Formats: sequence, structure tokens, C-alpha cells
Amino acid sequence: MDHQRVIRDVTVRLPMASSALEACRWTVTALSRHTSATISVLLAVHDRLRCVAATGAWQVFATVPAGTGIVGRVYATGTPAVVPDVTVDPDYLPVRPDVAAELCVPLLDPAGRAIGVLDLQWSEPVDLEPWRETTQRLANRLGARIAALGGPPAESRSEKLLRHTAALTSAPTEGDVLAAAACAAREVSTLSTAVLLIAGQLGPPPVAPSDLETRIRAELTEAGPAALDRMVDRAHRYGAGYTLGEAGHPPTEDYRPLTRAGVHTLVAVPVGPPDAGGVLLVADERALRPDPTTVSLMELLAGQAWTSLDRLRTLARLREQASSDPLTGLGHTGPFGQRIAAATPGRTALLAIDVDGFKTVNDTYGHQAGDQVLVGLARALEGALRHGDELYRIGGDEFVAVIEVSRPEEAVRIAERLTEAARRIGRTISVGVALPRPGESPDRTLRRADQALYAVKRQGRDGVHLSAA
Repeated sequence: MDHQRVIRDVTVRLPMASSALEACRWTVTALSRHTSATISVLLAVHDRLRCVAATGAWQVFATVPAGTGIVGRVYATGTPAVVPDVTVDPDYLPVRPDVAAELCVPLLDPAGRAIGVLDLQWSEPVDLEPWRETTQRLANRLGARIAALGGPPAESRSEKLLRHTAALTSAPTEGDVLAAAACAAREVSTLSTAVLLIAGQLGPPPVAPSDLETRIRAELTEAGPAALDRMVDRAHRYGAGYTLGEAGHPPTEDYRPLTRAGVHTLVAVPVGPPDAGGVLLVADERALRPDPTTVSLMELLAGQAWTSLDRLRTLARLREQASSDPLTGLGHTGPFGQRIAAATPGRTALLAIDVDGFKTVNDTYGHQAGDQVLVGLARALEGALRHGDELYRIGGDEFVAVIEVSRPEEAVRIAERLTEAARRIGRTISVGVALPRPGESPDRTLRRADQALYAVKRQGRDGVHLSAA
């Protein structure tokens, strides 16, 4: 192999390349005439390496996270990788099933910063040392040409939207979703400001809002709920809309608060369903005419934002259902166990509560009537507890209140308030009270509260008994 000839053949057209992408594709095509290797050039775009030219394989990775694989390692360290046996390198990313060796070198700009990598993979035995020098020299020429042409190509708007979609999907709270959607709208549209209105509420402002966004938020707040509802209704009734960037035409009345704030360009996109959703407002002080692609991208973004919000709300409902009794809405055994595990000896009181004569209600009037008794009693007991006290349903007609007290007598007084609340709705309850002893397990404390409850039952029901300290 005449490696000097390889370098001449591959680099002869580089000075004529009119773009970084063209330079990379010419390099790959010319180099493929001299080797059977799979060849690829990956350039840095935001936080990933994007494959911009490749040959010699059925499939390649479109993008690779900047620290992933041998290519990511070479880009991150700026050090070439010569891998005679890819099976022993834990960073190897399989592109072809038969690859045996890999050679990867960084593409550097004149300042020595990595802007991408040139990667070759062979499926047959090859002497990598001469190829290492040749590939490094080719990478130096290619890196210099890319830098002369302005560097790697900028991230496209669709790539930006894809990146922001990942951020929306992983956002942990509704506020984070709204903030991420507004950030995405600004970056993808290239307009200066984005505000989300959901269910009549403005989304959270950015850390450093622009003057225009500050004015928009002030005008929308002053306009009041009715004006905000009209904007949302307009977007849902007629669909997405955008300005034409032409002077001398008055805005529609619904958007007067925005024009008072200084808005001359606006894209308005509906978000979610009309009854629970809202509108995405993307604006600028400049008089521009957004192209249809920009509007379509904003519609895609609005759809993804609503999907992310709906997912969070669904998860919240599922968590609520998993942690609460479906009949009474009270917490059940799962959260109760977590709560009593944090009980403080001598301060946290457990009040075991049993409904007197409940079996008779079920047997005489049926389970539907019994359910009504439980729901009514749950509301009565909740109303008799103090703020911060907690009530759980842990069995059929068995409840437990967990309360913080300064002394046992205080717990007894609250238990007596519960019995009075039950009497007011025509029921009676038996209540056993216990405070954890030092070193005592929560289960043992609850058993003592149950024993105190059954002491009340033996004495005729409708009362309170305190377990011995």
C-alpha cells in the first residue's frame, strides 16, 4: 500500500470543498477506494457526535453521545485509539458483526480543539501502524478544512426539537415541563420569547427573562382571566396562527395585550384539549414572517409538551390511587407503615379505631350501606382531627389515627373528640391509644393500641382506653 498516494488522492479535492459536509463526504469516498474498512466521519453537534459521512456498512449510528464508544472516547480525550482486537475494548460500538480492528483519530481545529473524529473499522487482519500515521495526516487536513469553512454544521431545527423533546420527556415536574417547552420554543423558532398559558395560568418564567417577556407577563396578568381565556379559545377554535410581518395592519382584539407589550411577531399554537389545555405564545419585537415549517415545529412541540404534562398527571393519579383507600380516600397500609416507622417515642400516639356494630350493618342492610357508613365516618373523624394529624384505613372497619402529642393525656382527649364526632352522625366507635416506648417496634406499639381497643369492647364499646406506658 502506497500511503503517500492515499494521502494525495484523498486530499487533492479538499481545497475545493464548499462546505464541511462536502469535505467529509469527499474524504470518505476517496479513502474507500484504498481500503475495505468501514469509514465514517462524526462531527460534534451540541452534546453529541453526528455521523455526516460513512461507507462500507449496512448501517451506522446517526448520532453518538459525546462520551460513548471508542469514537466518543477519542473525541473527549483528543487522543487516537488503535484497537487491534475490538472484543477486548469495552467501549467498542458494534457497527458490523464481523469487525476485528478499529482505528479512530480526532479531527482538530487550528487551536487544537476536537471537532469530531475519523473512524475506520476492518473485518480482516490489517497492519494498523502505517494506517495510523496516514489516518492522522488525513484527519489533520480534514480538520483544518472544516475549520476554514466555519466549523462543523450547526444543529438543525429538527435536531434541536429532538434534543428538547428528550428534556421534556424526562422533566420531573409540571413546572419543569413548562419551562423546558418555553426554552425549546425560543431556541427552535429563533424568536426571543415564549410563554405557555395552561388552564388559565402562566408557566414559570425563565431565570433571566427578556424585557419583552417581562412586559408580556405584566400585560397578560393585568388583562385578567377573561382575556387569557379568549386567547386560548381562539387558538383551539381556529388552530395555530402566525403574523405576516407586514406593517399597517391592526391586530385582532384578542391579542391587544401582546401588542401593548411590544409584540410584532407572534406564533400562537393550541396546547392539549380545549377544556384543560392552553396556548403556546412565541413572540418577538421584530416584525417577521415565520415560515410554515416553524409553525409546524411549534405544533409538534406543543403536542409533546402536553403529552409530558399528561404523563406526569397520570403518574400522580396512579401514585395517589396506590397510596390511598379507593372507598374513603384515606391512606392505607402502605403509607401507614411508612408513617409509623418514623414515630417518635413518647411523642407519636397511635389511635386504633374500630366501628361498633359494623357487621350488623353489613348483614342487615348490605355492603353498599356499610360503605356509606365508612365514608361518612371517615369524613367525621377527619373533621375532628387537628391540622397535621393523619388518619388511615387499614382494614374493613378498622382505622388508625397517627398524631403528635406532648403527653398521653392529650392523645386521650383527641380520641374522645373522635368518639364524639362519631356519635354526632349516629355511630359509635371504640378507640385504643398507645404511645411508642423507647426501642419498641412500630408493630408492637400498634398491637398495644389494638389491645387497648379490645379493652373498650369488653367494657361495652363507645369509649377510649389508654395502653399502659
